[in-house]
Amino acid sequence: MKNLNYRIRLEKEEEGGYTVIVPALAGCITFGETVDEAIEMAKEAIEGYIETLMELGKDIPTDNEVLEYTVSVEAHA
Repeated sequence: MKNLNYRIRLEKEEEGGYTVIVPALAGCITFGETVDEAIEMAKEAIEGYIETLMELGKDIPTDNEVLEYTVSVEAHA
């Protein structure tokens, strides 16, 4: 078995905790009360997602070819 790496995005929620989105895996979303818990929940969600894809005989997407940048723009309000 090989290790796969996925980018995750944590979004802080107003009511507390963090929603976690895995962009490379459509619909793979989870939640954690703390950053550490959110990361652990993401690992579990990713493992379950991949396991399901394997059971269905589907390809496992990766985000190895994804380039990620932060762009700053000036907002004129």
